[in-house]
Amino acid sequence: MSIRYKILGWGLCLCAVCSLFSQSEVLAQKEIKPTKPKTLPKQLPRKEGSITDGAIVKIAPEDALHPGYTSLFNGKDFTGWKVPEGDNGHWKIVEGVIDYDAQSEAKEDKNLWTEKEYGDFILSLEWRIKETTGLYKVPIVLADGSELKDANGNMITVELPNADSGIYLRGTPKAQVNIWCWPIGSGEVYSYRRNQSVSPEVRAGVTPKTNADKPVGEWNKFIIIMVKDRLTVILNNEMVLENAQLPDVPEKGPIAFQHHGGKLKDGTFSPASSLMQFRNIYIKELD
Repeated sequence: MSIRYKILGWGLCLCAVCSLFSQSEVLAQKEIKPTKPKTLPKQLPRKEGSITDGAIVKIAPEDALHPGYTSLFNGKDFTGWKVPEGDNGHWKIVEGVIDYDAQSEAKEDKNLWTEKEYGDFILSLEWRIKETTGLYKVPIVLADGSELKDANGNMITVELPNADSGIYLRGTPKAQVNIWCWPIGSGEVYSYRRNQSVSPEVRAGVTPKTNADKPVGEWNKFIIIMVKDRLTVILNNEMVLENAQLPDVPEKGPIAFQHHGGKLKDGTFSPASSLMQFRNIYIKELD
């Protein structure tokens, strides 16, 4: 066979091989199915000390959340507070929080007051009821501040586990933001709500719009705003009182954590005792 025919044969073989490779590539492309883009994982909750995207995420300290505020509690002692004379250690500091066991031995006022007086302010604090102290006959408070009654006009009550405390404003127990286990929820101003000499609008205004309390044993957060004779209370990010009027409230006065109840003669607690803790207490004066 001549060289010319040999070269021609080799060329034909090479073309056949290239054609086979080309057909295989086309078939392979037809068999490859497009893949869906991968779904990104949901972002994990950012918890203190957790590892997210390779970094340790830390929650900002509480004081960093309150620019322009003054801390009312240093977590170590009662600087800036008046412990009741003769209390005998029942108001105390436990693991960085103010702790109370409802058993102050003070002869007179058993409440824990700030040394300083305040007029208009925003008060931010956390509180928790450590435990309930028995069954209490709780009235059913209606939206207008009145209490549910039966056909004979008698107040209807239900027995529920209870505890009781509160925040006194402007130096008077009358202006008390309640803390308890009633169905109406914490945040009401009991003395004004029950006062029949004030207007229906005032009584309805100091009645919580919703029960925003967390279960007993868990921490709750109050933001209490006092401007002139008007009170707004936010509990756990829900507004429970909105610009409620407190007629004749003093223009200025200290703030207190309330003592309530205590032990009965048989050694048990009354069913409305203040087994309480407080922490992260900050105030911003608006005067």
